[in-house]
Amino acid sequence: MDTREDIAATAARLVVEEGLEYGPAKRRAVRQLGLPPRAPLPDNDAVEAAVREYIDIFCADTQPQELAALRRLALVWMERLAEFRPHLAGAVWHGTATRLSDIYLQLFCDDSKSAEIALIDKGVDYDVRAVPGFTGGTVDALSISSMSQELGEAVGVHLLVHDHDDLRGALKPDAQGRVPRGDLQAVRALVDNPAP
Repeated sequence: MDTREDIAATAARLVVEEGLEYGPAKRRAVRQLGLPPRAPLPDNDAVEAAVREYIDIFCADTQPQELAALRRLALVWMERLAEFRPHLAGAVWHGTATRLSDIYLQLFCDDSKSAEIALIDKGVDYDVRAVPGFTGGTVDALSISSMSQELGEAVGVHLLVHDHDDLRGALKPDAQGRVPRGDLQAVRALVDNPAP
């Protein structure tokens, strides 16, 4: 096993067991393995492959139900925010989420403040921070906590507010040829017809 594979395997365990995002998981894996801080890191595809392998080995009996619960919760928020053309991304979309994973919805708005106004109108508490968007610039992330009755715990739901025009490039396939995010219809199909 080379260093990158060691880091990917350790990061995968941290992603699944502690709910870390890939970047922080890779950095912590480097520290846990006692490697120099500038050790070459695996790319996210390698970490995702290691996450899938970890889930297959250690979580095969629980992960499908947890993923389904997260997708159903994502669908609830997508329906509530349908006017903002929501798209599900990240682990919940790609099928590697566990109960510790957060939900990432990308909204495509004509006016970036309209999503905030909608949350205020619905009486939803949220925090705002700037995060990198998929187009390279920064976008506002509206983070809320939403109770999942199925999981019996609160789940972080992050609404990344993009400009409406960004929707054009949002569905270009990623490096693995997959659609990187799914709209309401695609997520509804996943919920109604989960993979075996």
